[in-house]
Amino acid sequence: MVDTKVELCGITLDNPVIPASGTFGYGYEFAELYDINCLGSFSFKGTTLEARFGNDTPRIAECPSGMLNAVGLQNPGVDDVIKEELPKLSRVFSKPVMANVSGFSADEYSEVIKRLENSSCSDMIGWYEVNVSCPNVHGGGMSFGTDPESAASVVRAARWVSDKPIIIKLSPNVSDITEIAKACETEGADGISLINTMLGMRIDLKSSKPLLANTTGGLSGPAVLPVALRMVYQVYETVDIPVVGMGGVSSAEDVIEMMMAGATAVEVGAANLVDPYASKKIVEKLPAVMEKYGIERLPDIIGAAHR
Repeated sequence: MVDTKVELCGITLDNPVIPASGTFGYGYEFAELYDINCLGSFSFKGTTLEARFGNDTPRIAECPSGMLNAVGLQNPGVDDVIKEELPKLSRVFSKPVMANVSGFSADEYSEVIKRLENSSCSDMIGWYEVNVSCPNVHGGGMSFGTDPESAASVVRAARWVSDKPIIIKLSPNVSDITEIAKACETEGADGISLINTMLGMRIDLKSSKPLLANTTGGLSGPAVLPVALRMVYQVYETVDIPVVGMGGVSSAEDVIEMMMAGATAVEVGAANLVDPYASKKIVEKLPAVMEKYGIERLPDIIGAAHR
């Protein structure tokens, strides 16, 4: 019998599979399809201080081996998440959830976390995944994730208001991701998650205009897996805190590969939008893939490509 359990920042997961923020709503939507307690955890929809409608439409475009999105952090705001979304989740999910938060200043990040910490739903949250990498919100997100000191300032703000594990989600749209990861670790981050989407665009040949109203969007899907693996590999060698890997993961084999690159847990993103059962299927197939490659315990293969 293989052992799929892993430990992420001191919290034990039954398996390393975590649906990524923005692809799994607030969880209860998918609970209508299957028992989401089969997952290791999931990262809920990116939440900001105030409600956001998001970017203008169209904000989704297909492309070979992936998709572009420029949704723009559409969410009801942290107060409504606390009042409406998390109580619904509590009725269908019994494990710690990963709270994905974003903001337009260090103070906004800390305020979102503080309100979640002070809410009646606080016990549901196992980790804060702090998004400093969204490429679709003008004046926020990406500007923090592309500069080591700016990213560090968000870590300090988050660390000030919570003792829970702080995992910083980094952008791949930088020249040296290891420098930013190290700065986050130095300021007290408990983990690093990467990668978020890569900046891209498509053009409508009939109109000669960008397909997305936002002009550019974030590329996700199988096309980005090799880039994600490379960055997870590099960051694993740079920091001494856990790495959560993501980017193009769509199979149990991809999960194993990501863990060998250095990931302790693995998020599944765009695959959930193609097939709402994608994460469930990966969890179910993982033991057989482990047996195929002679893997008895998943913790044994974390960073195996470095040895």
